[in-house]
Amino acid sequence: MPPNSRELEKSIHVDLSRQETYGGYLQLDRLLNSQTPRTPVHDEMLFIIQHQTSELWMKLMLHELDAALDFVKRDELEASFKIFARVAHIQRMLFEQWAVLETMTPSEYLQFRDALGRSSGFQSYQYRAIEFMLGNKDPNALLPHRQDETVHAVLSARLTQPSLYDEFLRYLGRHGYAVPATSLERDFTQPYKKSDAIVTLFRDVYENPEKHWKAYEMAEKLVDVEERFQLWRFRHMKTVHRIIGHKQGTGGSSGVTFLQRALELTFFPELWDVRTELRSPGAR
Repeated sequence: MPPNSRELEKSIHVDLSRQETYGGYLQLDRLLNSQTPRTPVHDEMLFIIQHQTSELWMKLMLHELDAALDFVKRDELEASFKIFARVAHIQRMLFEQWAVLETMTPSEYLQFRDALGRSSGFQSYQYRAIEFMLGNKDPNALLPHRQDETVHAVLSARLTQPSLYDEFLRYLGRHGYAVPATSLERDFTQPYKKSDAIVTLFRDVYENPEKHWKAYEMAEKLVDVEERFQLWRFRHMKTVHRIIGHKQGTGGSSGVTFLQRALELTFFPELWDVRTELRSPGAR
């Protein structure tokens, strides 16, 4: 054989005329022909693929969070921990890929920005579904999706369902923790309102983790998810700032200012507040 070459093993399948193939299984014809730039500008392809791959990762993230939610509803917290470990890596991928988009300069983006029209990441229904799943509920967030009945129905259903945090509080209520009734049964379409009683509940969990190990571990998994989500939001905001400054967003928002305000939102407020309330062993 010539140097620096590898013999094709005889057992490798090469007649695939009647068999399932890699490209067929993954539907690569559809996937790789789904990039249709509106301009001849070189960097528009980067912009399209960046956002398409983000949507694929978000689809997987929703798939995993839905599975975690089901485990919590069945009182199987430990089974959800493996799910959260995978979600962590998905969030890392979403965070890191902003670096690819940041290789595009402001002048390069301006060459094709007008082709976007009014399209905006704010209109991503999967992003909205993740926020609903994590507890950032807002009925007004459905407004951009009124024209698509299927998407609107999916998001409407998620809006009315308990969030992952709601289901965790319900789990705690089922297992004897003093969760206020107002936190267990409420209008799930509205933003969650924090409770001093739940801060007190989590103070006991954090000060005595050996007695409440499952609840303690679950609380930390949720904090992990929120911290990574906030880092993703922050990286998004800084990427936008780097590329368009303080221009208005294509979707009509104030752009960077609008994204900055999102950083003030929290999913699991008591899990953050409890850190201030924790006492050292000698002070209890």
